Amino acid sequence: MTTVEVIEYDGLKNCIRLSNGIVEVVAITSIGPRIIRYGFIGGPNEFYESSEQIHHPTNDEWQIFGGHRLWFSPEALDLLYAPDCSPVDFLLNDKGFILNQPTEIHNGLQKSMSVTMNDDGSVEVVHRIKNNGLWPVEIAVWALSVMAPNGLSVIQNPSREIEFLPNRTLTLWPYTKMNDPRVTWGDKYTFLRQSPEIVNRFKFGIPNEHGWASYFNHGNLFLKRHVHVQSEIYPDDNCSYETFTNADMLEIETLSPLVKLQPGEFEEHYERWELYKNISSPQNETDVDKILFEIGGTHEER
Repeated sequence: MTTVEVIEYDGLKNCIRLSNGIVEVVAITSIGPRIIRYGFIGGPNEFYESSEQIHHPTNDEWQIFGGHRLWFSPEALDLLYAPDCSPVDFLLNDKGFILNQPTEIHNGLQKSMSVTMNDDGSVEVVHRIKNNGLWPVEIAVWALSVMAPNGLSVIQNPSREIEFLPNRTLTLWPYTKMNDPRVTWGDKYTFLRQSPEIVNRFKFGIPNEHGWASYFNHGNLFLKRHVHVQSEIYPDDNCSYETFTNADMLEIETLSPLVKLQPGEFEEHYERWELYKNISSPQNETDVDKILFEIGGTHEER
């Protein structure tokens, strides 16, 4: 049974905790909207967390803080990287909570997250961006999970059969090196390791038609599901999934299709999180197949 309570977390008051007695989610309300923890009770945080930044937010510059956050794409320095260190309103319900950020004065957009936990410990997050401004904006809802260091991300490469046309579009950023030692470009899966010893940035994106991404760390498996709509157009050369890493962390990012929001309109983007215990990091593609078989696959009826 899921419980919802307001707690103090790492010295921060008015934090919200969801738990089924096995796993827990913690959101902070002093900044955000931000989910700062997802993990087994008594175990490590699967998310990266900067306690120093959380306790000392500043309006002078944008801070990553850690955890899971909500942005919008395409990425723009003047719109996205404004400080998001103001308190958020929250509303509790039987299965979870809703976090509502005040409308951002520099772009007229309001972000909110609706978070629920199922009895099995899986978490459903609905990300919403509303246009409270005076003019239309074209955006995609962008959900970013900032994962703790020393883990391994695995995704499935696009594999849709389309006869003679290409089916594996790969988007690379200017700082991305194809021969980076952290990445393995497999046939069925792509592996990306987080390494605290490598400071260079690395990022790539794909149209993630299989609708899942994973991160292996602490002997656990974090699985994130989302919905890829084949007929829609996504940002960054049609990416519904992107991943970024540096020496501190690794981000697992999903995106909604691009939409033009008129004043007063909103767009939502859904994710489902699952956490599995005692799962070793795969060494090859055969290992990935075995792990996915053991947990019951990666697809679900919607």
